[in-house]
Amino acid sequence: MQTVFSIAVDALAYGMVLFVISIGLSLTMGLMRVVNLAHGAFAMIGGYIASYAARDLGLGYGISVLLAVIGTVIIAIPIERFLYRRIYGAPELTQVLMTIGITFCIIGIANYVFGPTLKTIPLPRELQGSADLGFRTIPVHRLFAILCGLAAAAGLWYAIERTSFGVKLRASVDNATMAAALGVRTEIIYALSFAVAVGLAALGGVVGAELLPVEPYYALRYMVTFLVVVSVGGAGSIPGALVACLLLGAVDTTGRYLVPEFGEFFFYLAVIAIICIFPRGLAGRMK
Repeated sequence: MQTVFSIAVDALAYGMVLFVISIGLSLTMGLMRVVNLAHGAFAMIGGYIASYAARDLGLGYGISVLLAVIGTVIIAIPIERFLYRRIYGAPELTQVLMTIGITFCIIGIANYVFGPTLKTIPLPRELQGSADLGFRTIPVHRLFAILCGLAAAAGLWYAIERTSFGVKLRASVDNATMAAALGVRTEIIYALSFAVAVGLAALGGVVGAELLPVEPYYALRYMVTFLVVVSVGGAGSIPGALVACLLLGAVDTTGRYLVPEFGEFFFYLAVIAIICIFPRGLAGRMK
């Protein structure tokens, strides 16, 4: 029973980390219509900034997380302004080539500046050890990752479905020319959406560093994983991405616990099965 509970907790935490990182990619692909293969690179940047702030500058974990999110957004703003705006509405192949090029450039810079070694982010005392739930104990960091995922899901849903920003974003996606004619600053909407996406990626890169270690080839190592989440959940769907992350996290974690020699076999087997049944992703079924 203890093993079942441990698998469930690790699966839930892993799924939530995937969600926090991947939901930004889902939004850029589903709402902004941009195939951003460099999304994982921004999660990696957040992890590097937090690691440097915590280990080399001796700053606290909370400040390091905040600096990681803000720093990643600041780095991403000129990239969005001078590179991504050139491929909004461009053919998908053009977007893929541009963003994969950005990925390799960021990897090269990270390797040069920080070296090829894995970077750790020291956890504060509050996130170490286990919390007693009465009937079981749960690692505090796993609980923290789960709560971050829930907060991200709730905050994004509210922002897109219940605020004027969400209305303007959907209008800009549906018909940018008409939205601009009605006074919507579409370039600002896109920039803000991109900032939110990379900020969440950075947050996930820091919170999930225990599960997805930060190293120079992070962006390539997990690129397919993040794309899989978007494909299975349905691009642009918050509920779809959340369900996909929880489902795939459960399958992957259970497989690694019970038959570790199979690696990611069961993860991709589940992906194939879901895509065969729901070609448009789980969101198509949930609507």
